[in-house]
Amino acid sequence: MVVVMVVLIGFCFIVAMQYIRSILAIRSLRRQLEEIERGSHMEIGVGCRQRDVLELCRQLNRLRQYWFQNQRQYEKAEKQLKQNITSLAHDIRTPLTGAAGYVQLAQECEDSSRREHYLNTADNRLMELGDMLEELFLYTKLTSAEFEPNMCQLQVLPLLSECLVGLYRQFEEKGVSPEVDFESEGFQVRADEECLRRIFHNLIQNGLVHGRGGIVIRQRGCSLFFENLVSETSLPDPKQIFDRFYKADLARRKGSSGLGLFIVKELTERMGGQAAAWLKGQMLTIQLEFPEVG
Repeated sequence: MVVVMVVLIGFCFIVAMQYIRSILAIRSLRRQLEEIERGSHMEIGVGCRQRDVLELCRQLNRLRQYWFQNQRQYEKAEKQLKQNITSLAHDIRTPLTGAAGYVQLAQECEDSSRREHYLNTADNRLMELGDMLEELFLYTKLTSAEFEPNMCQLQVLPLLSECLVGLYRQFEEKGVSPEVDFESEGFQVRADEECLRRIFHNLIQNGLVHGRGGIVIRQRGCSLFFENLVSETSLPDPKQIFDRFYKADLARRKGSSGLGLFIVKELTERMGGQAAAWLKGQMLTIQLEFPEVG
């Protein structure tokens, strides 16, 4: 009987000591978590060797590492967002200020031909601004889960021709002409008409603003290829060309929000297609591939 009592007392003593160690370990973990909450980057540790407590400590350290990684990514994204907003504010202000300046020059000018030139230039600046604002509006729609393209079967060449005619003045100002080469003039795709129009507009505009020389548009199979030469001072990175707010040359901001090609890729993929880009020498090629129309 005495032996049994001694064993029971010893067992209770061991259980009590384990309980006390567990309580102390939990209090230590709580204090360390409070330190981390206040901004400490310390690694969590405990003095006891209990398996469950050690496993809890390892899990907390994994969560701590995950939290710090998310925090760094959030801070990086927030910094990038502020830079992008500053950049966009500058980009929007530039054509607006330019338009206001040319209107003022036109008001003060007595020569009718010069006045017309100033007003046409102001009109161009306002068109640039309108296009940038439209891209920003479309970007907000694309980032919404509610956006759904209205798909239907479309003949591509007439729609592309409309976009080219709409940018006739820009081609004329640059002294270049587009080259269109369709393997099949009846080429059709399933797409949203307004989305496809925006894709073509952005690709043509990108070639006019950032390209050197004319634009070649080819259709082969289910793919469209938009090709144009780029200058050595603005060679794009094909790996980044579809990124949001990406600009190959930050010094060249005219008519660009940095969203044009991001919108091209996003709209193409939303309609079941794919977009890719590559650079060979100074020739930039952007390929749009659409699913076959049954």
